[in-house]
Amino acid sequence: MEVMKQLRQRAIRDLLRERPIRTQQELAAALRERGFRTTQATISRDVAELGLIKVSRDGVRAYALSPRAIEAETSGEDRLRTLLHDLPIEIRESGLILVIRTLPGSAHAIAAALDRARWPEVVGSIAGDDTVFVAVADRAALGRIRRHLERLAQAGGRL
Repeated sequence: MEVMKQLRQRAIRDLLRERPIRTQQELAAALRERGFRTTQATISRDVAELGLIKVSRDGVRAYALSPRAIEAETSGEDRLRTLLHDLPIEIRESGLILVIRTLPGSAHAIAAALDRARWPEVVGSIAGDDTVFVAVADRAALGRIRRHLERLAQAGGRL
């Protein structure tokens, strides 16, 4: 069940970036369009857990991620970029899992930054000492995430 919650909350974040959502009912309908069946209570809990706020958007009051949530996502990707640039990494694929090998003692920092970035395609990650397993939703996501990680490693401090 936890995986479905993470996927649903990622879908909510994506929807809020794409268009104005004024009510929980609109949010529930938009989630149904994406294949998520939810109750009003679940939507209400998601709104609270994500810390959604109402802002003026396109002339209407609509839900949005709080600046704190946006900062956490942005800073996660910035941290990930720095780590991947500064540490030697090797990325391999195994089924729907990306395997990132790095220096001993560095895997947890990479996994934590990746989790904090909250990329919708990433279902979850597990870190050992020098290895991170990154589970993704499907084959297309696997390729996108791998390319994104490789670009971040090359970009380093550059945006």
